[in-house]
Amino acid sequence: MNFPCAVDNFEALSKLAGELHLAIGVFDGVHLGHKAVIETAVFSARRAGGISGVLTFDPHPSRLFRPEDPTRLIMPIEMKTAMLQKIGIDCVLCKHFDHAFASISADAFLRHLKQSLPSLRSIYVGENFRFGQKRAGDVAMLVESGRALKVGVFSAERIKQNGEPISSTRIRQELESGAIDSANDLLGYNYTTSGTIVSGAKLGRQLGFPTLNLPWQPECRPRFGVYYVHFRKSDAKTWQAGVANYGVKPSVANSDQAPALEIHALGGTHLDQGDTVEAEWLQFIRPEQKFDSIDALKAQITKDCATAKNLAK
Repeated sequence: MNFPCAVDNFEALSKLAGELHLAIGVFDGVHLGHKAVIETAVFSARRAGGISGVLTFDPHPSRLFRPEDPTRLIMPIEMKTAMLQKIGIDCVLCKHFDHAFASISADAFLRHLKQSLPSLRSIYVGENFRFGQKRAGDVAMLVESGRALKVGVFSAERIKQNGEPISSTRIRQELESGAIDSANDLLGYNYTTSGTIVSGAKLGRQLGFPTLNLPWQPECRPRFGVYYVHFRKSDAKTWQAGVANYGVKPSVANSDQAPALEIHALGGTHLDQGDTVEAEWLQFIRPEQKFDSIDALKAQITKDCATAKNLAK
């Protein structure tokens, strides 16, 4: 069966043939806790010969309720959709979250979904799922509504790591502190970024450490600093080891410099301007710092590369 990978309205999803098993949530980061919900929907759909779907929201609801301080997303909607497809979801509904949708009362929420998606057979949420106007609905209300509408409701307990629930908030905190290895443990995969190489000032080449320059502006910024990474051209299968610097390059750039990602290939690379590169962030080496001289900067980069080579062994 062929399904549209992503749609932006209920009408497009309602035209798909087969009973719909729908996971609902923001799912920012698509971490291990999210997968407990999503994979159950996938399994149920395959067992019953139906369609697995995800209803997620764009923009994040916080942009409506807290426009002055919205939640900083771990990944853009395009990357999230791709991650959901990798898990096995047949179709992703990226619902525009606006005042009209937010004003649906909790007791009318599931009825609204069922009317919009007549083939809806079951829904899958986390145990702390809240919905409806003023977030008044909880799983118990969802189960009650489901019984009346003959829609099964499955709720997954929160997955914990070291006794604490895995959450997108916790992962954001780890990224912002530079604890990339901890963030990867919670995600269940290596934190990954993507960008297209652009021409830079070529200072790295002058220092003997040429870099791939990748403009990249995430909402949730990892800590500025130096990281051990693996990278590859987006359509390649083999990863290369590298040293990445993410930040504003205080030793050589203006104070208003936008943060950028630079990767130095430990074994050299044929990648060049215009190539799209994926990078997996594996280990934090040190925070970004300002050096008094170019020689001091070069000496530190030499140490960083040595550290990364030891990590690569």
